[in-house]
Amino acid sequence: MSSRTPGKGLEKGKAPAVPKPSSSVILISPENQALLLHRVKTSSSFPSAHVFPGGNVDMKHDGPIPDPQDPKRHEDGPAYRMAAIRETFEESGILLATSPKTGKLVEISDEEREHGRKAIHSGEIMFQDWLASKDAIPDTALDALIPFTRWVTPTNVPKRFTTQMYIYFLPLSNTSRDAGASATASLEGEKEVVIPVPTPDGGVEHTAARFLPPWKWLSLARQNRIILFPPQFFLLSLAGQYLSPEGAQKSTEVFQKERKALIEFINDPNTVPSWGDKCMSPLFLLKRKSDGRTVLGLNKPGIEAEQFNRTGDDERVVFVNFKKEGPRDVEVAWKKDVYREERAHGEKEKL
Repeated sequence: MSSRTPGKGLEKGKAPAVPKPSSSVILISPENQALLLHRVKTSSSFPSAHVFPGGNVDMKHDGPIPDPQDPKRHEDGPAYRMAAIRETFEESGILLATSPKTGKLVEISDEEREHGRKAIHSGEIMFQDWLASKDAIPDTALDALIPFTRWVTPTNVPKRFTTQMYIYFLPLSNTSRDAGASATASLEGEKEVVIPVPTPDGGVEHTAARFLPPWKWLSLARQNRIILFPPQFFLLSLAGQYLSPEGAQKSTEVFQKERKALIEFINDPNTVPSWGDKCMSPLFLLKRKSDGRTVLGLNKPGIEAEQFNRTGDDERVVFVNFKKEGPRDVEVAWKKDVYREERAHGEKEKL
């Protein structure tokens, strides 16, 4: 997405750009905090914003990509999963790959980590070859890398993406070197795995990387101290209902219960489609009379996915002010409440 209003129309005679496949990961620390990266001002996508680790699917690294006409282009699949693991490593230094011997996350030295990130990013070595050299298997299992919505950029934006979002929980039994994610109790008799402090990519695309509770990221965005685009704000709002809410108790047992509740929410059989299958392309609905903010609907999946009967969230909307520097004053609300407020506001104006 860009700072222009989604869904306001395409210039006459111009066909919309074909959305590029991409993946993004909401990475959750042992204390149920979410990782965000601060993008550089010169970035071609989401400049200066705080984003989840992620990026374009690369056929060379990640495997075959479905054709634009293939419905699987807009579905969870092997290439999207591999890209999620690779991009998380390249952008944060955290390797979501396990040892075939222990089944635990692989540990590598800081020197191996930084050399690997640069070599993979530059194409000096293919990601899967590098993993094999470390005797590591990408943790792409469905119960590890959990689908959590897909987002398709609106047609009026020049750079478009079809982005598969995932959520990944770092093990509760691990020790962390991150000051913001203290060690949790290890399983009896088992050696703990060290989770490295997330680091940016040396200023190529990101200037900072940090874990914070979802409520804290949302608070910073509401104060306009950071830029969060609607998809990031929306997903943090959903996850923040369950993960480390402000004032919550901190213990391994509490963190596990929080995770279980979020997974149940994502997979709730009474929600159709489930949050793992929802596909959303933000669409302009109206301008709020009370404050002038744009209201974006999330029920449409975008023209490419619509033909395959994909649907989004028909209950919630996002408020936003699109400024030159990016989206500001972002908030999530119930659609029914918005229309009720607009009707009430209209009635007042008639008096």
